Amino acid sequence: MSKDPSQQAPAPASAKPEIAAFLEKVRALGPAATTGKTGRLIFALDATMSRQPTWDSACALQADMFREAAAAGGLDIQLVYFRGLGECRASAWIANSDKLAGLMARIDCRGGHTQIGKVLAHARQEYAKQRVQALVFVGDAMEEKIDDLCRAGGELGLLGMPVFMFQEGNDPVAENAYREIARLSRGAYCRFDTGAAHQLGELLRAVAAYAAGGVKALSALSVQRSDGARKLLAQLK
Repeated sequence: MSKDPSQQAPAPASAKPEIAAFLEKVRALGPAATTGKTGRLIFALDATMSRQPTWDSACALQADMFREAAAAGGLDIQLVYFRGLGECRASAWIANSDKLAGLMARIDCRGGHTQIGKVLAHARQEYAKQRVQALVFVGDAMEEKIDDLCRAGGELGLLGMPVFMFQEGNDPVAENAYREIARLSRGAYCRFDTGAAHQLGELLRAVAAYAAGGVKALSALSVQRSDGARKLLAQLK
């Protein structure tokens, strides 16, 4: 994979049961980051044309991820995205929210098919270099062989890297694949409504807290206010 140079409103009532269930599932994972070390999180996004509104939301929300992570012990994030005709890129590891925001702002969405398999393969390669606490993927579609993706997700699960699959919209093909990848990796799946930045924000902050400080940090976030944290804990049982 090539290197690229380059107060939220509460969730609607209909979203809260899913978010609560999602967060509960994290408890089974145990500690994420090693004591005294900064956690590492891969933040992967579908940057095909249908993703532009969510990409813009993610640009605005990513600073919240760093804030939650800082409270839990710190976090290095690597941005991965795919778009166009086979383009799939990864940034360097970033520990500064302004730097990540600047990088994301320079990326425009382009038409193309999904490349989730490349994202999962890249995550495994990064883990081989140094432990990665979690992989987050945000997308709305799946146009690949589901068995190949499930195998890759299962391999990450064996390594101890949970995959958190966040789906925008209601595509049943994407939902089936995302759920299986999450299950086999011992991660979690959650759907959020199109254009619902507050829902996505809750989920991203919850995963950042987990990657930086493990279940203890996530549980603390859930007690404070986060529907996203409760949902994650529910699925990770």
